[in-house]
Amino acid sequence: MNRDAACLPFCFVLMLAAGIASPDVTAEPIDIGARLELFVDDHLIENLIGAEQRMHHPTPHEVAIVFDKPWEGNGANYVTVFQDGPVYRMYYRGLNFKFVEGEVKVEHEQTCYAESVDGIHWTKPDLGVFDFKGSSRNNIVWKGKGSHNFTPFKDPNPDCKPDERYKALAGSPLQALKSVDGVHWSLVGKEPVITRGDFDSQNLAFWDELRGEYRDYHRKSRDGRDIMTCTSKDFFNWTEPVFLEYSPGRISELYTNQIIPYYRAPHIFLGFPTRYIDRGLTASTMVLPHPDVRRIRLAISQREATALTDVMLMSSRDALHFNVWPESFIRPGPQRPGSWIYGDHYQNWGLVETRSALHDAPNELSVYLTERTVGDIDQSQLRRYGLRIDGFVSIQAPLAGGELLTRPLRFSGSQLVINFSTSVAGSIRLEIQDAKGMALRGFTMEDSALIYGDELDRAVSWKGDPDLGKLAGKAVRLRFELKDADLYSIKFHDE
Repeated sequence: MNRDAACLPFCFVLMLAAGIASPDVTAEPIDIGARLELFVDDHLIENLIGAEQRMHHPTPHEVAIVFDKPWEGNGANYVTVFQDGPVYRMYYRGLNFKFVEGEVKVEHEQTCYAESVDGIHWTKPDLGVFDFKGSSRNNIVWKGKGSHNFTPFKDPNPDCKPDERYKALAGSPLQALKSVDGVHWSLVGKEPVITRGDFDSQNLAFWDELRGEYRDYHRKSRDGRDIMTCTSKDFFNWTEPVFLEYSPGRISELYTNQIIPYYRAPHIFLGFPTRYIDRGLTASTMVLPHPDVRRIRLAISQREATALTDVMLMSSRDALHFNVWPESFIRPGPQRPGSWIYGDHYQNWGLVETRSALHDAPNELSVYLTERTVGDIDQSQLRRYGLRIDGFVSIQAPLAGGELLTRPLRFSGSQLVINFSTSVAGSIRLEIQDAKGMALRGFTMEDSALIYGDELDRAVSWKGDPDLGKLAGKAVRLRFELKDADLYSIKFHDE
């Protein structure tokens, strides 16, 4: 018996004395196969000792687009971004409005299109599809019914018809649209496809490859703004919508939902909903982070003057029950005075990889947030934010050290890679145990190579290079020792 296994009963006594629960030896193993696994929830976590789950926040970068064309207006919002081969596609609402005697008056609205070769520098092509005030030299791709909340996607369904490769939901109630090229769109039928909802939001749908069905998420009030979901096999006949369920709770009203399967781990749905908070501000109680904010608030309607919006993070493994982080994923911040006003600071739907802002660093994830979308500012804009790939939540421990013990797992493959970051003094080690918590020979903590640095996919190794593949399919636990380190994701695969 190795030393770790021999000391295990004594270790359990120490854990119990410290108030730390011992592993549940009756738990059914979780089959993770060769999937990438994130730590956005507690699905894999049995115990954390001296460590915690830490949500990370995207870093603001450059202004990606200024909406300075007459047809784009001052209220551009409801942005969708996805990569389509070598092209990044962006769709957004172009809207111009004014406040007249405390009421919003919309002057015009249509759906606009931009594209990019890198997700950083964007152009607005002259498409010649729709006329605006006598000229078709513009980037408008849709006008009329559904322009307010047009939300498209490229359909990867292998049975998708060629002329329906691009699909969208739009309108109130929701109607289905199709396109052969992502630029020229048409309604599918005259009748709406989803009718139960409120729909004044960025309602969306996508192909769920794991379940072989289309999945919709749209807005519906339930004690305030909330989210419903339904499914379809053909995109046109949908099940009866049901409300999402939340843990520990909805926390606040939710405006847009921005739910999407994470492209590196499609069994995990990530959502970036807009939190809607009414702070009850009045002209006499405005203590706000920038002088322009008070001036803007005094010029607009009561609702826009009292409500605030920012971005949250939530996740699900069954498409219905969502784990919600109560703190903001992205705060409005000091450099965006307009973002402390309702109707601003909405995150786009979609996650894309772009080159890092740091020279020679790995790619990062990019998202885009609206700024300055208020009535007395002539030009709204969109700012890009960057986040480490898989970097939503980590298991983090200080230099004093901490541990993560997973629930029993079954995996496939012969190598484990981790996405991690440490300080120069920090490190990560890994022990593999059996389902009962006993260290396996050759995979003890003392056998583990000391890992330090900052990489997206470092292979874990042990002294003597034992055969990890022989454990594939068996129930095991992973025990990570972390010192001044973050662990973002893990993945087993074949070498």
